Amino acid sequence: MTDDAGPPAEPEPPELPSDPAEYDSARAQIARAKGLPAPYIAGGKDPDPEPGLREERHYGKLLLWMVLVLMFGGFVVGIALTLVFGTAP
Repeated sequence: MTDDAGPPAEPEPPELPSDPAEYDSARAQIARAKGLPAPYIAGGKDPDPEPGLREERHYGKLLLWMVLVLMFGGFVVGIALTLVFGTAP
């Protein structure tokens, strides 16, 4: 009986060299100053954030209204059933 480990493992691909232009970019410099391994900064560079904020406010209001309708809808249905049938369910 022999132990067959299978086909030999493929060697790791070599890392690509970094881009010198991106290394000196403002994002990369700020990321390195913060100790991050890559030039990722949450938030990015959005030149016009107002449309996104307007959409978030719209959906926030919509969510609030849906919660209120669901909460108070149960009270309204309960009161209506009490008035129609004379007893609570």
